[in-house]
Amino acid sequence: MGAFVIGQMQIHNRDWMAEYFDKIPDVVAAHGGRFLVRGGNPSSLEGMGVLPDAAFILQFPDRSSAETFWASDAFQTLAALRRTGSELNAILVDALP
Repeated sequence: MGAFVIGQMQIHNRDWMAEYFDKIPDVVAAHGGRFLVRGGNPSSLEGMGVLPDAAFILQFPDRSSAETFWASDAFQTLAALRRTGSELNAILVDALP
């Protein structure tokens, strides 16, 4: 069954972005994933939560692939870079059967 990583990001500075976004697509693809949404121009439809500066949705063939991607050294190196200028809320959800 497929799985999705859904994230909402608050960006504090953009110094990290060029390197991160240059490398992240290959790291995602190396684990069988792909971006469905990146950036996405978020706008509010309902609720009072803080609107993120950017959002993303990654699709993976299964939960295990998504978890392996997230735990990988390559991603964790990029995540450390990303954390120098942003905060991320991310969840992992299963696709419908």
